[in-house]
Amino acid sequence: MSVQFRRESYQGFGETLARSFELVGAPLIFGFAGHFLDRWLGTSPWLLIALSLVALAGTAVRMYYGYVHDMREEEARVLHKEAPRQ
Repeated sequence: MSVQFRRESYQGFGETLARSFELVGAPLIFGFAGHFLDRWLGTSPWLLIALSLVALAGTAVRMYYGYVHDMREEEARVLHKEAPRQ
């Protein structure tokens, strides 16, 4: 197993772990903020639900565009590597 393969694997694990924390953490933080705002404004549970959904949607959109960006970079890297030399 090459050193470069290990490095890419470890980097992939780190990115996956960060994205999983982001997927869970953002809705939790926004949900807590919504809960406290609901208690303060007396609108329970509407802000909790709304802010949690906004955070979840924002995280999903960010992950989608991050995935598209990563795939374009990988395709460019593979195509550049496989291009015949002239």
